[in-house]
Amino acid sequence: MKRYSFSRLALCVLCGVLLLPGLASAGWVAQNSGTISTLYSVHFPVNASTGYAVGLGGTIRKTTDGGAAWDTLTSGTTQPLYSVHFPVDALTGYAVGGTLGVSTIRKTTDGGTNWVAQTSGTSYDFRSVHFPVNATTGYAVGASGTIRKTTNGGANWLGQSSGTSNNLLSAHFPSDASTGYFVGTSGTIRKTTNGGTTWDSLTSGTIRDLEEVQFPVDALTGYAVGVGDTIRKTTNGGTTWVSQTSGTTQILYSVHFPVNASTGYVVGQSGTIRKTTNGGTTWVGQTSGTTQWLRSVHFPVDALTGYAVGNSGTILRTSDGGSGVEETAGGRGVRGQGLGIRVTAKPNPFTSFATLPGHEGERFSLYDVSGRKVGTFRGDRVGEGLAPGVYFLRSSDSKDKPLRIVKVR
Repeated sequence: MKRYSFSRLALCVLCGVLLLPGLASAGWVAQNSGTISTLYSVHFPVNASTGYAVGLGGTIRKTTDGGAAWDTLTSGTTQPLYSVHFPVDALTGYAVGGTLGVSTIRKTTDGGTNWVAQTSGTSYDFRSVHFPVNATTGYAVGASGTIRKTTNGGANWLGQSSGTSNNLLSAHFPSDASTGYFVGTSGTIRKTTNGGTTWDSLTSGTIRDLEEVQFPVDALTGYAVGVGDTIRKTTNGGTTWVSQTSGTTQILYSVHFPVNASTGYVVGQSGTIRKTTNGGTTWVGQTSGTTQWLRSVHFPVDALTGYAVGNSGTILRTSDGGSGVEETAGGRGVRGQGLGIRVTAKPNPFTSFATLPGHEGERFSLYDVSGRKVGTFRGDRVGEGLAPGVYFLRSSDSKDKPLRIVKVR
């Protein structure tokens, strides 16, 4: 599958140029990761500028400028890394992974310049790592129900009994190191209220694999997502889990509610991104601009600026909560873009020209990222003859915010 990317210069122009009123970058924008390796996890510790992404072959990428550039870090391993977490700052962090019969834990205390191998005490690969409140006490989970805990920053990792042989794929402790949840294959959900001394089995209501779990603000309200469009929600600390309608049939790999239990995102197979603003009562689709599988999503400080990573080195960024083209009950249309009409550019990105189904005979103005008008186009051949780049579409009689479209080589 061809993956579209832009030069660093183009990205800097896109992010840094002051546009005409209303011509702000919208939706999800591709970033140049500098790798074609699958990226499984992304984490920005304290702000939207400095973050890390990890993946196949021991890949670790770091940005300090909000993704305009992603630098290569040396992990010291060729094993796949499935999860990365920096507990309190951008200096001290952990990455875990491995393959069948090999476990991997790496730690850095200098912002990724050096990664030191830690002894896990198991041969099972890890799929998730989480340090709830500091860089000292944390958990790593993985294959065959494996749980390891450290209370000394990884100098020692001690085994815990999960009570299951199913693979554990995600760990999350909402507010402290005592109460936490793990999810995994065959609908597995485990909960502890005593720091892992004991783990209780919870009934998820599904036998489908659960890929990730998150409790946004406390240990009561949480979400788990997984195979076959699965979204499960609890509001009573996991005693009951209620199925939600995701609006997609794709596998969902990651879920993140940035600041509360109302506004959140899920990402998954074939470039799927969906957003809720009402605690999952409804999930609305967003246009990612890619068909690559998205494996992880993270919004560092608010519900506006976030990142998603996935197959073939894909990294996407949004600075407006992803408010590009979204699916609505009446079909696909523009939400939050202010065009005042229901319109979709297909394909988007495009190589020759895009069409606007249902608006082929209408005229639209097109602007480049500097806010300069580059032409007026009919809805059946938008962007024809233009150089590759990011453009903003606006109906000729509208003064509202435009729709972002992308022309690639």
